[in-house]
Amino acid sequence: MKRILHVDSSPRSDRSISRSLTQGFIAAWKNFFPGDTITYRNLGHYPVPLIDESWIAASFTPPEQITSHLATVLALSDELIDELLAADLWVFGIPMYNYSIPANFKAYIDQIVRIRRTFIVNERGEYEGLVHNKKVIVITARGGVFSPGTPDAEFDFQEPFLRAIFNLIGVTDITFIHAENLAGGAEARQQSLSDARAAIQQFIAACGGSGQ
Repeated sequence: MKRILHVDSSPRSDRSISRSLTQGFIAAWKNFFPGDTITYRNLGHYPVPLIDESWIAASFTPPEQITSHLATVLALSDELIDELLAADLWVFGIPMYNYSIPANFKAYIDQIVRIRRTFIVNERGEYEGLVHNKKVIVITARGGVFSPGTPDAEFDFQEPFLRAIFNLIGVTDITFIHAENLAGGAEARQQSLSDARAAIQQFIAACGGSGQ
């Protein structure tokens, strides 16, 4: 039995394309792996707070010096990290905003990318990830086309950033499924959604064939 963490970041509800795709992913996954457990977090409707000066002070305080106040400051971060570490597969639904990610997902990243919890700086002064053996699928919704080789590929600050930040904490098994050209008209939109749904099915089937 595997544990799945499903996180949506669109502030939209039924009108959200990324949300509909992740919901379709979870439904298909449960059909394929009925015994797996799902933990859901809705950042679009219930965003986590931005980190502040107290959070920074607490996160850099040695564990043996953490006071009850500082522990309270880090309580949500600890909850988010524990939730992340408990899951085998992370499923993120992320629309593209201004060539990158929504602010609510950046706030989430800032809460989970934390020294001594998900990464360290080793004796050589290098960043070293502490999170291993995790699989990640990122499902995005994009109005334009930013795939490699296209004219606007250089404006994709979404996938490169997410790859870099997850690599920093030690996670390298990352799959992206982009629903692109959603503003390109009804036909282009339908084709993109069909392609994304097909890619989701292929991903799940491949996980089944490999025993996850």
